[in-house]
Amino acid sequence: QVRLKESGGGFVQAGGSLRISCTASGSLSSNAAMGWYRQSEGHERELVATIRSGGSTNYADSVKGRFTIFRGGAPNTVHLQMNTLKPEDTAVYYCHAHQTVLTGWGKATTDYNYWGQGTQVTVSS
Repeated sequence: QVRLKESGGGFVQAGGSLRISCTASGSLSSNAAMGWYRQSEGHERELVATIRSGGSTNYADSVKGRFTIFRGGAPNTVHLQMNTLKPEDTAVYYCHAHQTVLTGWGKATTDYNYWGQGTQVTVSS
């Protein structure tokens, strides 16, 4: 089965930078989309950034221009470079992977979603 492991979370002052990483193990397809979500106290889990196998990316409006998602280092490894951090960025950040598998008949497909355990990012004022 697929397992996702995050690393790099920590404590940083407002205006600082931090890089978090995620590595997938198991039978995740090399063309799977990967990304980051976050959840803070009293808020719903929200999308932060995603990257598809072809390299296209998508960002939440709240982080656009400050955060960058990119692949590298190993197969099915994704990083999130977070710059100009704000106290409101404080949250548990979760790695996510998604893949769509074509079945052996017709055009039917099956979707799969995988989640990591999360890494804490705390930004102080």
